[in-house]
Amino acid sequence: MKRIAFCLLAAFAGVMPAAAQTKIVHVFNWSDYIDQKLLDEFTKQTGIKVVYDTYDSNETLETRLLAGKSGYDVVVPSGTFLQRQIKIGIYQKIDRSKIPNLSEIWPEIATRLNAYDPGNQYSVNYMWFTTGIAYNIDKVKARLGDKPIDSWDIVFKPENMKKLADCGVYMLDSPEDILTIALRYLGLNPDSKNQNEIKRAVDLVSLVKPYVRKFHSSEYINALANGDICMAVGWAGDSFQARNRAREAGNGVNITYVIPKEGTLMSMDNLAIPKDAEHVDEAHAFINFLLRPDVAARNSTITNFASGVQAAKALLPEDIANNKQIYPDEPTMRRLYTVTPYEQGLQRYVTREWTRIKTAR
Repeated sequence: MKRIAFCLLAAFAGVMPAAAQTKIVHVFNWSDYIDQKLLDEFTKQTGIKVVYDTYDSNETLETRLLAGKSGYDVVVPSGTFLQRQIKIGIYQKIDRSKIPNLSEIWPEIATRLNAYDPGNQYSVNYMWFTTGIAYNIDKVKARLGDKPIDSWDIVFKPENMKKLADCGVYMLDSPEDILTIALRYLGLNPDSKNQNEIKRAVDLVSLVKPYVRKFHSSEYINALANGDICMAVGWAGDSFQARNRAREAGNGVNITYVIPKEGTLMSMDNLAIPKDAEHVDEAHAFINFLLRPDVAARNSTITNFASGVQAAKALLPEDIANNKQIYPDEPTMRRLYTVTPYEQGLQRYVTREWTRIKTAR
């Protein structure tokens, strides 16, 4: 009775208990992947507080999702991980009626996402991007002369990497990116599930490993921007973030990014709701917010990644919207590929071989 009386008094006074008046959404996203100011704006517009955590590898996200109760309402898996996780029942279906801004999704991107999530039932594309070569123009020219930086030869020929080792080379800590690119470079199917072919890719990367300072999927941004390294195999958006940070610092570091002529991996990061999410309505509201063209454009402007929202492109600064390394033209799009997950046994082999590459002396 005392509890009832208290609640009645609180309601009469216009003050409800904190648990009753605070809406919340727990988000787990990649690092450096959103305009942080938008989180506060979302809260002001909806009354939903955002608890926002970050990670820098799909493996980190997957470990959290498989550990039991994830504690998150919105997560951002990449395509192949999304596909595997859907199959084992990690996500709940999107309630399309709660996301009216789904009408803003780029049809071509939705079609490509369909390869991972048939019918786009469990996910919505957030950003899409390529893997390529980011480099310090001046330092690389000082070591390689006028050699054009337009081929994976720069990465996979030891004689080139040896010349760059002193100024520092990073690679993504991502076998999905590095090994599939190596397969393509070898003239093999980048989506190969043949263990002998994958071993050839492993051997190719192992040849240049002595010249790689570090395998990491986010530290290369600041390392490039500060001039601490001169080249990275990285993602387009991150690479242009590094360029912009160097420009803002006025430190004379000139960074650019290229999609090599042999083609490369096209990846997609996608918004999804874990099956154990506790704040499902809030999760749908957050996803709907991210799909607003003006919001999507702000996120692309900050991150330099291509948005899955078609109308966002027209709202972007020209140096992003017209940048063919961020929004590739049609001939380049034809050289991009996507890959599918490994079955469990082959995944264990790839993980073991990738660990061996990184730890070999």
